[in-house]
Amino acid sequence: MPDNFGMHPFFATLGSSVLERWKASNFSPSAFPQIARLAMEENPPFKHVDVGEFMHGVLLDDQQPLQTQSGFGQPEIIVFEDPRFYIQVLFWLDGTTDIHQHTFSGAFHVLLGSSLHSQFTFKDPESISAHLRVGHVEMRDSQLLETGRTVEITSGAHFIHSLFHLETPSVTVVIRTHNDPGSGPQFTYLPPHLAVDPFHNDSLTNRRKQLLDVLEAIEDPAYPEAVAEMVQALDFERGFFILQNSRVYLEQIECWQEIWQKFAHRHGDLAAFVAPTLEEILRRDALVALRRNVLAVELRFFLALLLNITDRETLLNLVGQRFKGAPAKTVLRWTRELKSELGATDLEFNQLLPANW
Repeated sequence: MPDNFGMHPFFATLGSSVLERWKASNFSPSAFPQIARLAMEENPPFKHVDVGEFMHGVLLDDQQPLQTQSGFGQPEIIVFEDPRFYIQVLFWLDGTTDIHQHTFSGAFHVLLGSSLHSQFTFKDPESISAHLRVGHVEMRDSQLLETGRTVEITSGAHFIHSLFHLETPSVTVVIRTHNDPGSGPQFTYLPPHLAVDPFHNDSLTNRRKQLLDVLEAIEDPAYPEAVAEMVQALDFERGFFILQNSRVYLEQIECWQEIWQKFAHRHGDLAAFVAPTLEEILRRDALVALRRNVLAVELRFFLALLLNITDRETLLNLVGQRFKGAPAKTVLRWTRELKSELGATDLEFNQLLPANW
């Protein structure tokens, strides 16, 4: 048994079991997700790991694997490490992940809490650059994951998903490869039409956005003219990120439509992918912000549904799975309560609903 963990012996046992099974499969990449899932279904972490005791061990025990940063978790704790794969425990506080794919494979297990898990497809993809694609983001399936559930992860565009964690904190155990060759980039999807590479560091675009933020902060009257010149000169990818950064302020100063027309003229048919995507970004950002301030468990669940579910029938089915009574009546009650808590008008609340409702 690898001697690389001092916090909880369960993970050393779990990791050794996965290693033995994968070795018997000649370390076949395609076999790993099923091996990881079966290992956690047969020996479920939620039955063996007390989260409070685990946290205490992390805080006080120096005998731990090397802690790295994968970009998932708040925080992530590495609990088993092998040259071919590792196991991590992920804590989640703010409740939601972007729609994304992975450059690794394996499985995840709900150790504490529950989540709304949604899977998507990206139809008719077209590469605009190495770091941006256009297409059609469509939800394939959505289900409630209670404590103890385990789900396979496959790398690449065949497994596009998002998680909205319903309790705070929620905790997941992930068994994963370090990286699967040829599965990148690890795109994040912006419904309904864009896929972007969040790990691509375009330092020039970042600095331009920061300078625009300075102009906004000092209310410089040259701001709209600067953005107009940029969107007429920049390529589609950089122009999109400038629009995304500037949209809210341009609407505040009533210059958005003028700037948008210049971008649309510059990029023609491609601009049709951008307008609804920017609208959806605003809607989703508003819902995520509300989630941080709404404390009632039922209303947080309602916000999770509004963020992830795009059709009424699926939403009502999920409400019926979790709560007693007629789902439609429950949703109406939640709508009244949420509008009251927010002090929102019907028009303001309707802006939080999916576009096709």
